[in-house]
Amino acid sequence: MDRFGAEVSIVGIGQVPVVAASPLSLRQLGAAAVHAAMDDAGIDHADAIFVGNMLADELQGQKHLASLIADEAGLRWAEALQVRAATATGAAALRMAYLAVASGQAEVAIALGVEKMSTDREHVISALAKALDAETEVPTGATLLSQNAMLMRLYLERYGLSIDAFDGFALNAHANANGNPNALFHDRVVTKQAIDAAPVVSAPLRRFDAAPICDGAAAVVLTRTKQARAFHHQPIKMLAASVVTDRFRIADRPDPLRLEASARSAREAFKRANIHRNDVDLFEVHDAFSIMAALILEAVGYAEQGQGWRLAAEGEITHGGSVPISTMGGLKGRGHPIGASAIYQTCEIVQQLTGAAGANQLPDPKLGLLQSVGGAGSTVLTHIFGR
Repeated sequence: MDRFGAEVSIVGIGQVPVVAASPLSLRQLGAAAVHAAMDDAGIDHADAIFVGNMLADELQGQKHLASLIADEAGLRWAEALQVRAATATGAAALRMAYLAVASGQAEVAIALGVEKMSTDREHVISALAKALDAETEVPTGATLLSQNAMLMRLYLERYGLSIDAFDGFALNAHANANGNPNALFHDRVVTKQAIDAAPVVSAPLRRFDAAPICDGAAAVVLTRTKQARAFHHQPIKMLAASVVTDRFRIADRPDPLRLEASARSAREAFKRANIHRNDVDLFEVHDAFSIMAALILEAVGYAEQGQGWRLAAEGEITHGGSVPISTMGGLKGRGHPIGASAIYQTCEIVQQLTGAAGANQLPDPKLGLLQSVGGAGSTVLTHIFGR
């Protein structure tokens, strides 16, 4: 045990396929993912479950969700708490489960992410906007979509680019989604021509620059590394977990195009895991918007500022590139059911590290990096996983 507590490993994963509109209720989606993860870990109970969900209050009129899903999943007597960090909510649930096990407060903990966005599509954008400043930003009509569009406009203007410089992000995500049976777009071939011809959703962002509205749930089971083999023949270690918070509003940051929380969170995680970014074999980025993927790659150090788009344009983010991202489709191709996205990414990293990624399998990966962004870059969580 070090100053961060006992070592922690993932011993079970469970994913419900992402769909545009699930016939299951929110509680049924959550319970299905929990049961799949518990079956994978070979357990019938857990000490704690941390539920990540952002939108149930607005879209389903449901509060106290963790207790509801614990009951639905048969986890009577377990600690059940809901966790939120806006669009990084799933990563926050993962961090809380990690800390519960590392601290010794739980022997077995479950991190669940679940979201049903199809219930009230008309109000999804306005509900997501509550991740912004309700006093100074929302009254002006600002949304997460418009804020990311603003960042894209600034980027294109500063570096003298046209929007098609970002096509590589969507091409990579959709190509990888084709090999992921849990992805929303697992049966869709997307071409550069289709991306360039797509309608603009918030200038200059086009349809393929933004992740879709969808439903889904995913869960992981965590326990102490020293006993992980008793649960699963291929446990995956959680080597680091960090979270950093920046100025809440983009307008208050010295440089809107510098994701300082991303840079600091990554540096802290690398220190805790004692690795260099070049040791990482795959990077699951928060590619809810193509501009955010570029900014994250720059902040973490894989590209100089203003050059993140080149990694996509030159194929460096693909399976055969120097820094594979969105290896199972990412938020764009697999889908972005907000509270569940980071847990899906965690499951996908585990699949890669255990050789279970099917058609999308990378050659012998040993280290996986996950970074999740809450709001418009105000909160960033980083997790590192290893064999």
